[in-house]
Amino acid sequence: MFDVGMGEVGLIAVIALLVLGPERLPGAARTAGALLRKARQGWQSVRAEIERELAAEELKRNLKETAAAADPTADVRDAMQSVKDSVQAAVDAHVADPAPVAPAPVDPADPAAAPPTPHAANETHERS
Repeated sequence: MFDVGMGEVGLIAVIALLVLGPERLPGAARTAGALLRKARQGWQSVRAEIERELAAEELKRNLKETAAAADPTADVRDAMQSVKDSVQAAVDAHVADPAPVAPAPVDPADPAAAPPTPHAANETHERS
């Protein structure tokens, strides 16, 4: 935390001895040590509390992500909603501006697709 060398500690001890005297120096050193210990413990408890809160938040976020990933119907629901929206948009566009419907082209080579001739219709009625 602080870069204090052995020489600096010795200088502080000599100054404290001169200012406080030999009678009060041991009591002042004990008090300073106790205050320093309490400050460190307080800092450690705050740090531990912050780490617990961060871990709890990360756990909640992971739980939500896992729950969202575990819902298999969410993707299907989104896809169905997308299809529904596109169909509704197409229907709305058709209702707003209907395009004329042209008859499908008929292939003359396909006898099933050819329209019945009046002659063929008469033959059916004559046989009955």
